[in-house]
Amino acid sequence: MKKTNFLLISLLVVLLASCDKKQNNAPAAGGAPPQVDIMIIQPDTFVYHSETGGTILANEFVELRPEVNGRLIQLNIQEGTSVSAGSLIAKINDEDLQAQKKKIQAQLDIAEKTVQRLKKLLEANGLNQQEYDAAVSTRDGLLADIDLVNAQIRKTEIRAPFAGLIGLRNVSPGAYVTSTTVLATLQQMDQLKVDFSLPETEAADLRTGQSVEIKSETGIIATAVIRAIEPQINTGTRNIKFRAIVQGGGSAFQPGAFVNVVVSHQPDYNAILIPTNSIIPDSRTKKVALIHHGKVQFKLIETAQRTETSARVISGLNPGDSIAVTGLLFLKPEVPVTIRSVQHQSTELK
Repeated sequence: MKKTNFLLISLLVVLLASCDKKQNNAPAAGGAPPQVDIMIIQPDTFVYHSETGGTILANEFVELRPEVNGRLIQLNIQEGTSVSAGSLIAKINDEDLQAQKKKIQAQLDIAEKTVQRLKKLLEANGLNQQEYDAAVSTRDGLLADIDLVNAQIRKTEIRAPFAGLIGLRNVSPGAYVTSTTVLATLQQMDQLKVDFSLPETEAADLRTGQSVEIKSETGIIATAVIRAIEPQINTGTRNIKFRAIVQGGGSAFQPGAFVNVVVSHQPDYNAILIPTNSIIPDSRTKKVALIHHGKVQFKLIETAQRTETSARVISGLNPGDSIAVTGLLFLKPEVPVTIRSVQHQSTELK
């Protein structure tokens, strides 16, 4: 019995000590307010660089294909060599067209002589105008037939549309080709282009004539100047496409190569930057703890560019506002706080 009383007394002592400890750790009513570090918003110059992937393109590129079906009787493709504009690349058999042209030419010769003879009779009033006009019409129809055959013969010739570098040959002489057969490629390498895309939110301040920096995966760096901007935003990606001309050093790149494009955006001389750890994320919004007259007020904000440590605020904060950057988990609306220190904001995001 004594042992049981002793155990009960010991348990009661432990419970009383535990309760006393909790009372000592709990904040007393009307105790000191929580301490926070704040940052006073000050506008400053903001420089932002965005990076995206791009593709090197030849200034001009074409796949050489025949316009008509037939057998190759001539193939002038020297792989890896330069050709001038208008050079004959390949020739398709046109014997049937040549024979047709000769036949029409013979008919045309007769028609021309008939026109000359009837013209003399008409001048001597030995022929009516209707018969002469019919002869002229026949001659003109044969001339049109000759033009048509010549056009068909030209389609059997594949010529270089511009001066450039011939690629690898895909066919052999004597092969039967169609309009879908790629004989070879032709690229103009004296000037290279780079195509890249940026989100519409980052592309608003870019203009033609602006320079960008391109970097290859092998470490080659060059400058390119924006020549054209696609006026239509891609509805699937919400990106805008740009095309730039590679300046000095372009010969070190190859068409089709991947490059990193670094774009320097226009400086914002009234930017507002805040630490990312001062942002309180919500399901659909973002907010910060605004310290106003020593009390907490939560304010919704909108951000744009950000890094691991800083974010650019485009809506919700004004110069002179003070925001809490520490102790956010313990803050509640209209709760008084004690300012422990004032931090300075960053002025650049890269």
